[in-house]
Amino acid sequence: MINFQCDYLEGAHPKILERLAETNFQQAPGYGNDPFCESARAKIRLACAAPEADIHFLSGGTQTNLIVISSILKPYQGVLAADSGHIACHETGAIEACGHKVLTLPAKSGILSGEQIRQAIAGHRENPMKEHCVQPGMVYISFPTEDGALYRLEELEDLSRACRENGLPLYLDGARLGYALACPENDIALADLSRLCDAFYIGGTKCGALLGEALVIPCGDLKKDFRYHIKQRGGMLAKGRLLGLQFDTLFTDDLYTDICQNAIVQAMAIRRAFEAKGIPMLGDSRTNQQFPILTIEQRRRLGETYVFEYWAPYDGERAVVRVCTSWATPPKNTEGLIADILSL
Repeated sequence: MINFQCDYLEGAHPKILERLAETNFQQAPGYGNDPFCESARAKIRLACAAPEADIHFLSGGTQTNLIVISSILKPYQGVLAADSGHIACHETGAIEACGHKVLTLPAKSGILSGEQIRQAIAGHRENPMKEHCVQPGMVYISFPTEDGALYRLEELEDLSRACRENGLPLYLDGARLGYALACPENDIALADLSRLCDAFYIGGTKCGALLGEALVIPCGDLKKDFRYHIKQRGGMLAKGRLLGLQFDTLFTDDLYTDICQNAIVQAMAIRRAFEAKGIPMLGDSRTNQQFPILTIEQRRRLGETYVFEYWAPYDGERAVVRVCTSWATPPKNTEGLIADILSL
């Protein structure tokens, strides 16, 4: 079986494996206080145009989301998110387990607008029974969204403006950030995230690393004592250098965005094949995730050779599935899938 279900099945980029092997017996201080982490931090600050940013290396996306969100919110607050947001749908209630409610808003393709935030905050503040309700305390978004959509720069700017008007930190989940940055239609850069978000993370697990995410806190009060939160939530790795070394490699010679372009090229070729066959797509994803709407028979036939993810029901017979490519997807696998799509 050829797996197109998700984008974290492969190990790591060869350059990362080479550096891990080269430095395997090299001793270094623990807990992220080592030369590899410091070098990675310097490169990420430069790429983000955020010279004062704090950079923390964590092992996975759910862990990062949990630590950031629980560190920001007061006990009576919740986090505003799209109804399709990862923290609302795919993290086993991790945020709720910390005592904080995920306050979902309807969002086409997972995109939240500044006006939605303004309305949500106004609705809470004008509620005469507001003290009996969870208070919105921050906003969570992902880029790209769970549906593969991209925020436009003007949309992110207005969302950021709405958050700052209402004193809400804006946090961006960048699990697949590399694929957004590599997309030709994207007009948002890392420097934009640094000026518009209060915190965001650069995903490594899905974008060439064995594991790991780089959390960026550009400035402000969120930086204070953040390592205490990391330690208390079990996120401070003794061998932190293993994460720092990977990001040091990914942020050398633009490797991070360069390798992610492979996924975009192949995903768009797959999309064109579905469209050529007259198979409708859910949304207009330009990233590495594609969402064809398949009949039962089409799912059965493709399922004989390929693994893809059942995403959502569509109508009586058809359902949405998710097909993912990655930085390491072999062209021959994509070519085989395209041929089989066209033969349906």
